Amino acid sequence: MLHTIIKSNSYQDSIVLMLLTNKLNTIDGVHNVSVMMGTPANKDIFKTGGLYTDELEKASSNDMVIVLDIEDDSLIDQVLSEIDVFLEEQTKGGGDTAGEEVVKTWDKAFELGKDAGVVVFSIPGTHAALEIEKALDEGKHVFCFSDNVAIEDEKRLKEKAHDAGLLLMGPDCGTGIINGIPVAFTNAVRKGKIGVVGASGTGIQEVTTIIHKLGGGVTNAIGTGGRDLKAEIGGITLKDSIMTLEKDPNTEVVVVISKPPAPEVRDDVLNLLSSISKPAVTIFLGEKPEAHEENLYRAYTLEEAAQIAVQLLNKKEIKVEKETLSVPAHSFKSEQKYVKGLYSGGTLAYEAAMLIKEGLDLVDDEHAPEGFILKNKGHEIIDLGDDVYTQGKPHPMIDPTKRKEMLEAVGKDPETAIILVDIVLGYGSHANMAQELAPTIKEVKANAKAEGREVFVIGTIVGTDEDPQAIHEQEAIMKEAGTILCDSNAQAVRMALAILDHPLKQEDKPLKAQKSITPVSIVPSEAMLALLTTQSFINVGLRSFSEAITNHGGKVVQYDWQPVAGGNITLQKALQFLNKVALSK
Repeated sequence: MLHTIIKSNSYQDSIVLMLLTNKLNTIDGVHNVSVMMGTPANKDIFKTGGLYTDELEKASSNDMVIVLDIEDDSLIDQVLSEIDVFLEEQTKGGGDTAGEEVVKTWDKAFELGKDAGVVVFSIPGTHAALEIEKALDEGKHVFCFSDNVAIEDEKRLKEKAHDAGLLLMGPDCGTGIINGIPVAFTNAVRKGKIGVVGASGTGIQEVTTIIHKLGGGVTNAIGTGGRDLKAEIGGITLKDSIMTLEKDPNTEVVVVISKPPAPEVRDDVLNLLSSISKPAVTIFLGEKPEAHEENLYRAYTLEEAAQIAVQLLNKKEIKVEKETLSVPAHSFKSEQKYVKGLYSGGTLAYEAAMLIKEGLDLVDDEHAPEGFILKNKGHEIIDLGDDVYTQGKPHPMIDPTKRKEMLEAVGKDPETAIILVDIVLGYGSHANMAQELAPTIKEVKANAKAEGREVFVIGTIVGTDEDPQAIHEQEAIMKEAGTILCDSNAQAVRMALAILDHPLKQEDKPLKAQKSITPVSIVPSEAMLALLTTQSFINVGLRSFSEAITNHGGKVVQYDWQPVAGGNITLQKALQFLNKVALSK
């Protein structure tokens, strides 16, 4: 039987709603539940999910709606209690946390945050463009975690930011470090002298955490959003960020991370990097460089990019740090030939697929389903953070449910020899992912053994000893579950290939003279340089992002945003236009 609960004027972010849905689904007697805002689009989702009720029509876009499939009405009181406790936990400390002030309007946010250098957005993407414009009009840099922003809006807003001497980091920017302060899904990394710019969230996380483990540190890690290096955008944020780091007195080495950019954007970026005075490291995942150039070093893996950056910082010889892999004894059945990768980090999945294709001489399957980075014969590398897996559900860095389900499935496959997994620590990620995955890993290995098979689970943990999840405890849990842990994702894949008797060679690259370039005038704005030393932020959306900032000595104005005009985008645009006209008079 379906029951509907409407919490009037209780706007919540989509991630909060997903986590609440997960929590309510654990209550005994609840067969199914969905928690969403009462927007017209969400009401359609309730219909397609078989959870629609007539009462939903009473809900507005600012109302939180819960539809329960339960048999016993007595559960409703328990559900209501669980909801109240959960929402109280989400707002705990509102205004009492050191360095945090809570407001309900833009005017108050800008008043209290007049010294804030950056506005951080984690609101629905359909509303983000209008709100970003307000922040840019106030002379604020923007970090936009929100996705689903139209690429036309991204281009327009990035051009607006550039013309104003500001940086728009995002949309869909998951990771950043500003003046040593982590923003969004970011690890706690030692402050140092390496500056990073990346069009990849987990790519930045992998590189910065390895830099930390190697004894280095990071001045700033500027995320650009995954589309910045597309031809439509032209690398606006990435190029402005490189120029800014070039003039930063605290940055000695610059690292640039991206999946393959548009060729013309790539050439512009390389020309710019050849124009700066500081040594630079690039990694364009999917490209296998054959040589370095003077002052411009080309990495093949995320691990290598971090290693070169630290070598440059320490004025050491640039060379591949080859590891000695202790390949375990193994005895596979004849049908056990394949590697299955179940990744929460999209860039890590991409890197794994790249190395496996090289090691096994594979090609892409043009008909691979969505979410598959590689599907060739029985080899599969899956990005569980792809939209096909996360639509209406939490990201796998937050919720292990989908990965545990798929671990069981690939473990039962008689052709599976090796399973690759990642655990990404840091702010915003699950508090104890290793503990969640360990029982399933044990079960997979035990079931295989009972059937006379041997299945290897090989993993890597992206994190540092300063992350909130206690990395050494995570490592101990994974090892006790029978996982082979490696120091990097690239090393984990090389281990898998070595077990399959297809080891990858790591070879040093020659250093060649720098190619001829078109000199670039490098003049970042004063506001861009000021970004690198900011300690104050306005956070619009998820409160957990405020926590990471205040924990590292930053100050935050927390704007508990709600959509105006009942969530009607057309009306919002009209109101914003009228407001601008009024201000111009």
